[in-house]
Amino acid sequence: MKQNVAQKLISSHLVDGQMEPGAEIALKIDQTLTQDATGTMVMLEFEAMGVSRVQTELSAQYVDHNLIQADYRNPDDHLFLRSACRKFGLWYSRPGNGVSHPLHMERFGAPGKTLVGSDSHTPAAGSLGMLALGAGGLEVALAMAGNPLHLKMPLVMGVRLTGKLPAWVSAKDVILEMLRRYDVDGGVGKIIEYYGPGLECLTAMDRHVIANMGTELGATTTVFPSDTAVRRFLRRQGRAEDWVELLADEGAAYDLHDEINLSELEPLIATPSSPGNVVPVREVAGNDIYQAYIGSSANPGLRDFAVPALVVDGRQVHDRVSFDVNPTSRQILENLAQLGLLAKLIHAGARVHQAGCNGCIGMGQAPATGRISLRTVPRNFPGRSGTPEDAVYLCSPETAVAAAITGKITDPRELDIPYPRFEEPDDIILNREMLVPPEPESHHIELQKGPNIKPLPQFQAMPDTIAGKVLLAVGDDVSTDEIMPAGAKVLPYRSNIPEISKFVFAPIDGRYYERAMANREQGHFVVAGENYGQGSSREHAALAPRYLGLRAVIAKSFARIHWQNLVNFGILPLTFVIPGDYERIVENDELALPSICDAIRQSKRVELVNRTKGETYPVAHTLSDRQVEMVLVGGQINLFRKRQH
Repeated sequence: MKQNVAQKLISSHLVDGQMEPGAEIALKIDQTLTQDATGTMVMLEFEAMGVSRVQTELSAQYVDHNLIQADYRNPDDHLFLRSACRKFGLWYSRPGNGVSHPLHMERFGAPGKTLVGSDSHTPAAGSLGMLALGAGGLEVALAMAGNPLHLKMPLVMGVRLTGKLPAWVSAKDVILEMLRRYDVDGGVGKIIEYYGPGLECLTAMDRHVIANMGTELGATTTVFPSDTAVRRFLRRQGRAEDWVELLADEGAAYDLHDEINLSELEPLIATPSSPGNVVPVREVAGNDIYQAYIGSSANPGLRDFAVPALVVDGRQVHDRVSFDVNPTSRQILENLAQLGLLAKLIHAGARVHQAGCNGCIGMGQAPATGRISLRTVPRNFPGRSGTPEDAVYLCSPETAVAAAITGKITDPRELDIPYPRFEEPDDIILNREMLVPPEPESHHIELQKGPNIKPLPQFQAMPDTIAGKVLLAVGDDVSTDEIMPAGAKVLPYRSNIPEISKFVFAPIDGRYYERAMANREQGHFVVAGENYGQGSSREHAALAPRYLGLRAVIAKSFARIHWQNLVNFGILPLTFVIPGDYERIVENDELALPSICDAIRQSKRVELVNRTKGETYPVAHTLSDRQVEMVLVGGQINLFRKRQH
């Protein structure tokens, strides 16, 4: 049978299930990736499982999110992560080495391998011909322990690329075009696989840009073939021996189809406050800006800094504009310096920051209130920048630097300069020194836990009847940033669930924590619209609400990773059979799911009782038998311990 690349990757790692869309499958995982905002919890979960050492081919822990050391909490956690890597056998990327996704691509990514990461942008590694999946931290901990990853078999959507990118148009505009067509939920339940002659003009790092932001489509992952572009990238990184060719079979079929003529693309931009609000740059040109920001995992390549450096050469950025440059790795920073490009950025007025995620997740670099910030980051959810009343636009490096010079949103094609195409040299500086390899012997190593690291909460099994108030009724596309905010104020508590829970739903309802604590023993419900839980993979958006007594979420639909995170921590995710019933439930209604344990064992459809209104609504679940057992016992860790005994 002829197979596309996604099917080849899945079939070569399939350990259970059938490759039929919607069926649960289990995949062998070769590599794992964790970053510090989620990795501390992963290490605590791994410790709780009682496994002495990782069982994968390779596991790597990166410190890239929480780099601001305003007090002891972040540095304490860095030491904890270092000790956990030494004890459990992981690679450790030191603070300041750079962002996890491009670093993993440079040093460890390999065609034909599977990767699961506790970061929703892990699919960026699909640029190398990998099957790379974002997941909740608990699933990553299980993969580290040697367990397969379970997921529903996605549809495979083939996107044929033709033509060649014009001047002032780059890879960011390709994924923005996909978001313009499909919005933030158009990829749910799908793997996006790119193929066709247009691939010839996209480098491996260009493909990283597209695969990274495929997450914003809601896609399970994004896949590219491993071809000569991947071979060239690995050779440049000193890893030519890791290349293998991986192409779709001639005549391989796809479940869904689309086509993009790259030659017809123009500069695009996502307006506030969703990655799906995409329009041509020319439609919003002329608006004054405060900030232009280049870098992040969504535009991490050397060319993404080199092109702006060549554009500003001999020029100054507008005096009103904060021109923020975030090198994505120390290696990128060194090469920018070696090639004389860093000096051009600095002289033009750039504010150069340390290699890391930084402002992408609200760790500094917040824009002024209500002022426009153009960013090459993957997300512009409300308040994610660190400014509650923000106005963040997502764009290419070309569009960002054009605005930095003019002080206004500017179509870069309007600049009175030739397009500075950049070819990365074959001989580049390689920096492997800030990656610490696993310890060969680690039984004697103790974990270093600072005062902010608290034990995992223990959760009880599901009661026979779930009953309680609706503490929150929300609309469509609620993101995990709105459920569990990021930023410098919140994320330092990532290893302290009682403290971080005080911020749950804070952007939506500042009194949620207080009301949840008052109803914690009884439990409560959240009701939501479409695509609930889009965005980041952070499991704190499920774990902290569970700590506060959330027992069930009733929604029109869920984002994949958050749905799984709810299940992992014993929260029951249910969908409305009749979408209009969503409108009939309001905050403070008393709901009940009678005899729910027997009900979800016996049927995919159960009855939701609104005691306040005296009404009953049909709701449904899509849990496998394995997941039903998981929810009933109170979550994934309880199930793991049960099976160990």
